Amino acid sequence: MRRSAALSSVAVTAVLALAACGGGGGATTTPGSGSSAKAAATGGTVHFLVKADFSHLDPARGWDGGVNNFFRLIYRGLTTFGAGPGAESTKIVPDLATDTGKPSDGAKTWTFTLKDDLFFEDGTPINSEAVKFGASRGFDPEAGIGSPYAKLLLDAPKDYKGPYLSGDLDTIETPDAKTIVFHLKKPFADFPSALAMANFTPFPKGTGAAAAFDTKPIASGPYKLASYQRGSSLKLVRNPQWKAATDNVRAAKPDAWEWTFGLDPATIDERMLAGQGADADAVAGTIQAATVARVQTPQLKSRTLSGLNGCTTYMGLNTTKKPLDDVRVRQAINYAINKDTVVAGMGGTNLAAKGTSIQPPTVAGRVEYDPYPTDVEAARKLLAEAGQANGFTLTLDTRPDPKMSAVAVAIQEALKAVKIDVKINNIDTSTYYEVIGTPAQQHDAAVTGWCPDWASGATFLPPLFDGRNITAKGNANLAQINDKAVNARIDEIAAMPDVTAANAAYGELDKQIMKLAPIVPLAYEKYVIVAGANIAGAYQSAAFSGGIDLVSVGLAKPSK
Repeated sequence: MRRSAALSSVAVTAVLALAACGGGGGATTTPGSGSSAKAAATGGTVHFLVKADFSHLDPARGWDGGVNNFFRLIYRGLTTFGAGPGAESTKIVPDLATDTGKPSDGAKTWTFTLKDDLFFEDGTPINSEAVKFGASRGFDPEAGIGSPYAKLLLDAPKDYKGPYLSGDLDTIETPDAKTIVFHLKKPFADFPSALAMANFTPFPKGTGAAAAFDTKPIASGPYKLASYQRGSSLKLVRNPQWKAATDNVRAAKPDAWEWTFGLDPATIDERMLAGQGADADAVAGTIQAATVARVQTPQLKSRTLSGLNGCTTYMGLNTTKKPLDDVRVRQAINYAINKDTVVAGMGGTNLAAKGTSIQPPTVAGRVEYDPYPTDVEAARKLLAEAGQANGFTLTLDTRPDPKMSAVAVAIQEALKAVKIDVKINNIDTSTYYEVIGTPAQQHDAAVTGWCPDWASGATFLPPLFDGRNITAKGNANLAQINDKAVNARIDEIAAMPDVTAANAAYGELDKQIMKLAPIVPLAYEKYVIVAGANIAGAYQSAAFSGGIDLVSVGLAKPSK
């Protein structure tokens, strides 16, 4: 799922902590913000079993839950998320900077000071010019397809196209090697949170052109790339230039990390449940629906984590395509979709809950309401009013993932009842978000998801529905909706100084947007993760869509 472009403060989701017990076996889960996790020992190799490769290794290009989590192992920014279960994983803390910044000019200008003894993997100092260069890469029309924070917040000329094409960005000042001054388009009190996003990663000035970082990144974190075979494997080893004394977040206990890509999800489940050999030292993503019933034994429960991932799975409806440009048709599709069959396709209630609003239950200020309960007759009536009583053909983009394929089929079957013929178009998982984020390549609809950077309405509504942010690449507004009233309300809420009031206003804006029916909220997914018996220090992170935060993970008993 894509991440959001959050523009306000955080709220905490339920998080579980996992700890490897003595003797190298058994782990315990603890709900809430506390943790009984024992610290991981130093050494060994942690393995990660996964179906698909990362979208990008370049942090200006990649922007989804899995890769953002990975980025923290090899990259550092001025700020980052804290490490720990519960509230700790949502706190914004200093990373390369000495603090979370000093605002001035009503929070329109922000000044940061770098710590001492900071270096890239090649020994080049991490200085203010590197920070400036990294942030300005987000404006590049080719590289800057990930998080839109730089373009949304930083003041820049309208024709600025990043450092490779336009040179330096004068609105980021570097008065000396350790001081960085950012000038924003408008006051923004939560700028330290935005800087925690990967597209602000610093790099040596002039590096990274032509997608160079996708194959050879320059590390600033505790690990560096040792080998990478696209679609097959990736290995990280220690970065000797990283100094633990400068980093209060990354435990960096393992000596190495190894990813194996291209595995069948059922195979991953079998290996994680068996936990034999190196798989005892492994972690993976959520298990498949067919596997859930098998983790009820005490032995497996002791190393299982579960809870909402804090995201919304939805179907975007391209409002530029006929007849989806008619709000009545979009409303009809919302009424026609049976959310129960969608949840069943995703593995049942153990792995998903019905989606009703745009914002998931974990978002502060969310309003509990259901604007389009399943009603086939209401759908037929609206289609008739729109002159579509005889139906039409709709092309639905999705990924060749068992869960997403099941969701697509559930949509296809539901819309048959109102004579809408759904043609399912599978796009390779590794390029899926890039394709559907390019309006020129979009079809009528797409199954996707949205996850918060912070649990606020601003994390969902502005990036998905502000028509002024529609871009030729890296576009998050899949509906391509550009409604003046919605845009104006987004501005009004963003200007509110009280975060609680703003979150409540976003809850009401959710209702206003859903009257236009630009998307179909489908489900709120849950994660059920089985960790290896020798894994220690693992917990589900609210900051990374309910996945395991990698920076604290290690082994209870590292092998020599």
